[in-house]
Amino acid sequence: MLHLRLITPADRTDEVVRLIEQTVGTTHLAVVPGAARNPAGDVVMCDVAREAGDELLGGLRALEVDKHGSIALENIDLSLSLRADKAEDEAPGEGADAVLWEQLTDATHEESTLSVTYVAFLTLATMIAACGVVLDNAILVVGAMAVGPEFGPLAGFCTALVQRAPRLALRSLIALIVGFAAAMVVTVGFSYFMDATNLFSDAQLRAERPNTSFIYNPDWFSFVVAVLAGAAGTLSLTSAKSGALVGVAISVTTVPAAANAAVAFSYDEYKQAWGSTEQLLLNLLGIVLAGTLTLLAQKLLWARQRERTAKSRHL
Repeated sequence: MLHLRLITPADRTDEVVRLIEQTVGTTHLAVVPGAARNPAGDVVMCDVAREAGDELLGGLRALEVDKHGSIALENIDLSLSLRADKAEDEAPGEGADAVLWEQLTDATHEESTLSVTYVAFLTLATMIAACGVVLDNAILVVGAMAVGPEFGPLAGFCTALVQRAPRLALRSLIALIVGFAAAMVVTVGFSYFMDATNLFSDAQLRAERPNTSFIYNPDWFSFVVAVLAGAAGTLSLTSAKSGALVGVAISVTTVPAAANAAVAFSYDEYKQAWGSTEQLLLNLLGIVLAGTLTLLAQKLLWARQRERTAKSRHL
């Protein structure tokens, strides 16, 4: 269940209440007239089943509640109520399958914004991966994958494509390009430093590396894994199963590929650098393709679900 708190202008409260009452899957409606001060208006609260949340949010935005008042939504961790159970049963579909597009857009907007913290995490992850590829240490490579924050802007880009939001798409693309460029440049400098202190060497990079050689040898398996990871990551975002994102993070070789390209470039190993760059681009393409198709499929399925629900109401 989700908890919805609204501040509505007094002249629109009746419309808002009517919309909530007509939306299948809502309950615990409460209205406090004149309680809001900034902006002035009434406070309206209700609980709504997750699978009915997107429809209700769309209706509220059509009434311009977000422009003249406020819409706040939060998850309810525990709800002990027969009315809440009934509302969930009446709402179409399953809560785990529901997509809250407004929430998804807001979440990916934050994750896909270029910031010092984002670049810092990506740079640190790339440097950790650099140590892993030179030492042929799979544990360090996996650790670097988990630290990397690049799935945020990738998810933001997919969401922007589906929602036809060019600004969000451009913001996500800038975060990806600038983030990886900065991380790789710093990692090149880091590689020079490690070489000067005899912690990295050209011989280590050229040696047989059975645990990490896949990073600069892209193939169709790399693309298949990226596609599967992109679909899983997108589903984890839309269904609020955020724990699955950890598995996604350690299943694609974006950060390790960027790290190996940077280290190889510092040693003039251009063949490895190009192979790693191909691996990076292949993984990014697979994730974006799968994420976009997953969101499109979810959007289509929920549109059909709404049509079936609307028809059943008229019968």
